[in-house]
Amino acid sequence: MPIFARDRALEALVEETFDVVVLGAGMTGAGVALDAATRGLSVALIDASDFAAGTSSKSSKMVHGGLRYLQQREFRLVYENLRERQRLLHNAPYLVRPLPFLIPLMATNALAGRALMRGYASALRLYDLSGGWKIGQRHRRISADEALAHLPQLRPDYLQGAFIYMDARGDDARVALTLARSAVERGAWAANYVRAVGFARDHVGRVCAVSARDELSGAALSIQTRCVVNATGVWADQILALGDHVDGHVIVPAKGVHLSVRRERLAADVAAVLSVPGDRRSIFLVPFEDGPYTFIGTTDTAYEGELNDPECEPQDVAYLLKAVNTATSSDLTPDDVTGVWAGLRPLLRPRQGERLSERTADLSRRHRVSDLGAGIVQVTGGKWTTYRQMAQDAVDALSPYVGHLGPTRTKDLSLHGVSTWRPHGEFETHLYQRFGDDARAVLDLIEQDQSLAQRPITGLDYVLGEFVYSAREEMTHSLIDLLTRRTRAHLIDARASLAGASRVAQAVAPVLGWSDAHLEAEVAAYRGLVLKEFAAAGLVL
Repeated sequence: MPIFARDRALEALVEETFDVVVLGAGMTGAGVALDAATRGLSVALIDASDFAAGTSSKSSKMVHGGLRYLQQREFRLVYENLRERQRLLHNAPYLVRPLPFLIPLMATNALAGRALMRGYASALRLYDLSGGWKIGQRHRRISADEALAHLPQLRPDYLQGAFIYMDARGDDARVALTLARSAVERGAWAANYVRAVGFARDHVGRVCAVSARDELSGAALSIQTRCVVNATGVWADQILALGDHVDGHVIVPAKGVHLSVRRERLAADVAAVLSVPGDRRSIFLVPFEDGPYTFIGTTDTAYEGELNDPECEPQDVAYLLKAVNTATSSDLTPDDVTGVWAGLRPLLRPRQGERLSERTADLSRRHRVSDLGAGIVQVTGGKWTTYRQMAQDAVDALSPYVGHLGPTRTKDLSLHGVSTWRPHGEFETHLYQRFGDDARAVLDLIEQDQSLAQRPITGLDYVLGEFVYSAREEMTHSLIDLLTRRTRAHLIDARASLAGASRVAQAVAPVLGWSDAHLEAEVAAYRGLVLKEFAAAGLVL
């Protein structure tokens, strides 16, 4: 029976022949692995980096229908998003939770305010009819005073009223990791830091193996398979180039940047939607759950740089801070920024004959599944909210290569960590919202060693026991894995995380077998990441 351990997975990858090898262990690829495994296929899931290291750890952390897509008349997309939102709330209730969203109506006069009120009222009614109401609460109009109670720094002179509606949030990286663990529990093998470098073909030209490289040891692997799913997101074109049979590019990368600030500088007890003056867009303010911080995002700009290394730049910081400062009295400056992250959306290039908008914000967030022939199926585009539907469609497309497939089993499938156990008190709740039933294993570690109850990063709720558990059970290999994805410490407050990095490294070193020199190298590598990101953004460390 497969276990979630990299050494065992590497052995299986070279010893077994699989029905399908899934390339890319982000949200979509992990979802494909889970769907395929539950339908009885033998599955290998690999990623050139860590689980969710790309787009799937750098989203806005929201599980939502996309209110703005109604303006683009993407009614079916909104309906699909809201349907899948409800499935995530049911299948992973400890990871995905409802969150109120505030829409303040900011206008220079009452007439403009009434026009805004009518427009949003119509959109929110349609949103509820599309499935928004299924979360248990319909939208409602609230007064300016009620809006100020949620976000006190709104500019009262321009506040004409507000709406509250419900959507949901989740930790994207932990959802992707949980999907991978759920797939392994159902028979798949998964390994991070295994890069696909080519395909082998049989006598009729069909893919029969994936040539790969272990990025940690440098060893070459040949993974025998009947077919392949390319679920690599913005790297899809690079993978297709390995096949040497596809013309043109299908991906338009769009950069999205987020900033974190301390909640005392921007206090909100709900998420808020703020219009960006002059840009026909909105940004979000969202309170973090793991400490007194708020994050701001996102930008949406065309990107042509290195796919592995998108950066937050000074103009991104200025754009987001200007939008916040226009609507609030917070007067944020770059000195208030505690963390940054930049990710790339794998948007679909319009088909031949369709107009290519100059604004990436105008490109569709729909997904596309393509049977490229010769045993390769590709899934591109989409949103992480709809990962499950994307995965189902991709696995459906495998039938020419693996034979008859029964219906998907993931619509009501509880993910790893879901159980009847429920937490008591704030600390257990913090652990439960990250680990689900596995929180009990973290609590056992702390009971055995009370020093693991210490919080190594000032201002954040994470305790040493969480890092040790992740090092033991969650296929962690580096300090960067721990601080950026197994926890979100780096995203929330990179300065505080850097100050506590040595304590974290010392706690996990015995588990990961790090020598003193290796420990120092891990801390140095993380320091280099923080310095690089802050310098690129024009921020002072």
